Amino acid sequence: MTALKKYQRLECGGLWRETPQDQRREVLVRFGDATLILSDPKSGTAISHWSLPAIERINRGEEPPVFAPGADAAESLELTDPDMIEALGAVRHAVQAATARPGRLRGAILAATALAVVAVAVLWLPGALVRHTASVVPPAQRADLGQRALDDLARVTGANCNNRLGLQALAGLAERVFGPVDTPILYVMPEGVEQPLHLPGRLIVLPRRLIEQANGPEAAAGAALVEGLRARARDPIIPMLEHAGLRATLQLLTTAALPDAALAGYGEAVLRAAPVALPDAQVLAAFEAAQIPATPYALAVDPEGKTTQALLAGDPYKGLAPTPLIPDDSWVALQGICGT
Repeated sequence: MTALKKYQRLECGGLWRETPQDQRREVLVRFGDATLILSDPKSGTAISHWSLPAIERINRGEEPPVFAPGADAAESLELTDPDMIEALGAVRHAVQAATARPGRLRGAILAATALAVVAVAVLWLPGALVRHTASVVPPAQRADLGQRALDDLARVTGANCNNRLGLQALAGLAERVFGPVDTPILYVMPEGVEQPLHLPGRLIVLPRRLIEQANGPEAAAGAALVEGLRARARDPIIPMLEHAGLRATLQLLTTAALPDAALAGYGEAVLRAAPVALPDAQVLAAFEAAQIPATPYALAVDPEGKTTQALLAGDPYKGLAPTPLIPDDSWVALQGICGT
């Protein structure tokens, strides 16, 4: 997977269709660690985020190549740039190698290291095995595991809300909060999610109520920002492997494949998990750096402000007129993301 580093910051133009019935539209395509970002070439506004491991070519044998973010996706992207086409092919090859060619992902040197770690970890330090395995999972495979975890979560919550205008607005909000490079993909599920959560591969799931019951996007933006901090505080692969168990973790380390059975029920486990506590100073610093007021998020967490008093008191933008995070029409579209 280290070979994919040469494609970081790769950009090109492309022709995007939102649905097969729509006309093609020019977009700017950016290649990240785990996502492909499609944006408007004039305004720079993000239009869509695609998980790299999910991307498939849907017109094999024909030119120019056309790609989609999954076999059942409505969106499509026509590309002519040879470097971008090569990059997407390299990702696909890497994911297939990880799942279909045991042992080739990391090579002989890593295999020898793995065996040494396993010898100690299995007998004495199960936690060491989990941590070591998490440290060697590459970005594209993390994204693949995150998508599989999201699929398991959807068994409980239903498939993610996908109103097309709402998805565009959600992508725009993600870029506003995290910036245009390696932007996390935000999701909203129709039911069952009471608090924000995150999954491997920079996936963040927001509660529907934070969007539909709020007066503006600030609370949802703050929730995404804080969840991003939690994802950095503890590698999200670790709780997944703890759920999967040592045998599945060992299989992932030695064959680069995690069986589907190991992820069964992980979505429910994530819903039940208590959020990682973060220092108030760290949270406030992140809000200040992102230029997002902390008060709407703090009140969304605790309407009475008892448990979020420090965030309310230390809000770096308290008393200031907030600059809109996204345009008003985007916010209206985002509130209807779970509609038809």
